[in-house]
Amino acid sequence: MMALLKTFNRKGIRQLHKKERIWQVVSRIPRGKVATYGQVARLADLPGYARYVGYTMKMLPCGSKLPWFRVVNSKGQLSFPKHSAQYQAQQEKLEAEGIVFRKGKFCLQAYQWVIDRKFP
Repeated sequence: MMALLKTFNRKGIRQLHKKERIWQVVSRIPRGKVATYGQVARLADLPGYARYVGYTMKMLPCGSKLPWFRVVNSKGQLSFPKHSAQYQAQQEKLEAEGIVFRKGKFCLQAYQWVIDRKFP
């Protein structure tokens, strides 16, 4: 039983550490820019964890100040169902920062956050 508890605690710490790294990256996405789930994962030193980034964004506490809405998919689209309240909220927040949508998409090349150096 004690070994199981120790394993669980270590796993929990690793998971929290991953989430914290993701939160740090997302907190640094500049206003008017977006980052893809995969990009956030790579910058958090978690290559291949794009879905985990999505899960982490989904599980943010209500009222979080983290700019979750700046994380998008690699197609230049929002990942919520098109007519959902979440989709509308994310689109409105991005448009308020100057991101232009055309037919439900935006130009990822124009708005993607580009980092010139290794992320700290």
